[in-house]
Amino acid sequence: MAGGTAARPAAQRGTEMRRYFRDYLFQKHILVAERKDLPERQEDEAFAVLFALASLFGVRITEGEQLATRAMISFVSQQLGENVPEPFYRGFPESVRELCAEELLYDQLLHYIRTYGLGDFSEAGHSVYEETFERTAFREGVQVKNFVILDEDSAERKMAQLTEDLLAGTRPLSEQQYAVVLHHLEDFGYQPPRIASKNTAVRLLLDLRDPRLARHLMLSDVIRLTEELQYRKYHKENIRSLNLQNRDRKFLTEVMETLFEAGRCDTETCFEKRDAWNGLLHHLHYRPKTEAGRAFTDLMRGKENRSVYAAFERHMAEGDVREALLCLQRGKGSGAVLRNLQYLLSRCGSEEDVAFVLHHTDTRNVIVLLQLLIRYGTYDPEEGARAFTFSKFNRLLVHQETEAESTRRRSRIGAERAQQAAGVLYEQLRKAVGGSLGKVYIDPDMRRYALPLQESTSQGGYGVLPKGTRLPIGEGKIIRAFTYWEGVDDIDLSVIGIDGKGGQTEFSWRTMALRQMGAITYSGDQTSGFYGGSEYFDIHAEQFRKRWPAVRYLILCDNVYSDKRFSDCLCKAGYMVRDKKGSGKVFEPKTVRSAFRVDCDSRFAYLFGIDLETREFVWLNEARNSGAAVAGTTSLDFLKEYFHTTEVMNQYTFFELLARETVGSPEEAEVIVTDKDGTWPEGAEVIREYDFEKTMALMNGSRG
Repeated sequence: MAGGTAARPAAQRGTEMRRYFRDYLFQKHILVAERKDLPERQEDEAFAVLFALASLFGVRITEGEQLATRAMISFVSQQLGENVPEPFYRGFPESVRELCAEELLYDQLLHYIRTYGLGDFSEAGHSVYEETFERTAFREGVQVKNFVILDEDSAERKMAQLTEDLLAGTRPLSEQQYAVVLHHLEDFGYQPPRIASKNTAVRLLLDLRDPRLARHLMLSDVIRLTEELQYRKYHKENIRSLNLQNRDRKFLTEVMETLFEAGRCDTETCFEKRDAWNGLLHHLHYRPKTEAGRAFTDLMRGKENRSVYAAFERHMAEGDVREALLCLQRGKGSGAVLRNLQYLLSRCGSEEDVAFVLHHTDTRNVIVLLQLLIRYGTYDPEEGARAFTFSKFNRLLVHQETEAESTRRRSRIGAERAQQAAGVLYEQLRKAVGGSLGKVYIDPDMRRYALPLQESTSQGGYGVLPKGTRLPIGEGKIIRAFTYWEGVDDIDLSVIGIDGKGGQTEFSWRTMALRQMGAITYSGDQTSGFYGGSEYFDIHAEQFRKRWPAVRYLILCDNVYSDKRFSDCLCKAGYMVRDKKGSGKVFEPKTVRSAFRVDCDSRFAYLFGIDLETREFVWLNEARNSGAAVAGTTSLDFLKEYFHTTEVMNQYTFFELLARETVGSPEEAEVIVTDKDGTWPEGAEVIREYDFEKTMALMNGSRG
């Protein structure tokens, strides 16, 4: 591992590879042959295991067949879901559509009276009207899942590279990605030479309490460190109400002293949160030990304000856009200019001012360029009230503009100016990354896949792809969305339809008694599922479009109806692609395209969407900071931007920019970007649609 300390010997780490690593590698289509399982294998075990994986789960092993062990059968079963609880209607979907609306409604009412009225949560309820239903043998076509098997040493080397790539990304990691990095550092004593994301560095510093990690931060990041500490340990989100224990006070003081001694003092940035700093210094009873510490404390407690943003706003208020930009560029860099680009452009009084602003967008910050390019590429000058989204503590926060706020908003620009900005940003992006990757073959289907730009609020699991990714459903196919759970009485799977004007139509436990049909079928609201409950929706895109022609998008979401969060129970969600025949079990692992753990610190999660016009599945995977127990009570307009992401920027376009030369066949390539399985030229690097880490590293210039 470049730049790191040596790994501890395998004997010191124990014989079993951490479950975090095996789960994560499964998402990369890799199974691990653990050391403890290999000596116990019987003579014909490998063949029997390969047959079982193929027949039960549709998993085909293309490399390492000789390493197959019995333990892999139960492991794959846990990943894809074999023993999933029955839904409320055991014969779903046929038996549901056989019942009339009155029977469906009365069935559910009886169930609610038993559970909520009588307080009987002893077991998951099922239909009282449904007749015994015999399912036919499974006879649908399936998409084969190709996997390889690695021995434990090879798997550890793979995890080392994945960890380095994750640490090279400047964007916050998802909970699962972060867990992989944390446990790799713990198991191998690895000291990374660089942690590009401040969010990741803060979390690692808190979890490992290793002061050496403070060198990846600046002094201004101590406020972020304090906020994260207070949220995690004390369950408070407001830094103005500090009440830390002595151990945590000493820790924060030690971090500050380390940063002062290392000269990592960005005092001007600290002025932006001077009130928070004064509160923290007071709460810590801080007494500086160095001259740098004394100077900083005096400045924070004084009346002078050297904040770059304060000076920037003064110039903007005076109408001097050019001086405001230069002030921001000198004090905060080109990235800050880009983040305020629309604000600056909206205040330009002449075309000369516009040209000046756009001329100063030169930057190597690829992430910001990509985000803004998508923003201006999908810009709607006629948009009304905007929804502002941001993440904190790895949860999505949404602020919906009021009508008054929308009317007062002055940072509006016209379509022509937005297109002009997009053109300049594209050229800046081309200069920043162009030609860094050699000869590249890019599969045309990679246009469907979005870039992993904002994955911090995502859940991890098999088949998960970047937000905005579009996958064809297939003519005549049915999307069977599912969720199942343990450790909580009731989780609701819901569907919300959105029309072209933002109007919403709810399809959920509250509305489905009158809407069960071939276009959309619901398995029933299963409560009392503490020891195992499940819910399903079947959606036939073509039929749905005919029945509700005004609805363009469907949003599927999960919410915990019981007074718990996903992090307090076991909940998995995902989807299958099924034929119209409806053969086999309700839950057939062979047909699972994605199965992921919903484990966010929230009661609400957006799973995925369906574009009914194009008949495409669209990845959302957002953990929202919400205590809502019922779906459909808030606007979902902000999610529609994900439906247009790949129109502006996708993996094909990005790798086309990275390539020194794009070639017409894999045989000519040094790098192959594809979502297909195949036999590739020896020595060529293959980047798949699910290789988030490689793509994230390339977006930060760490693998070019």
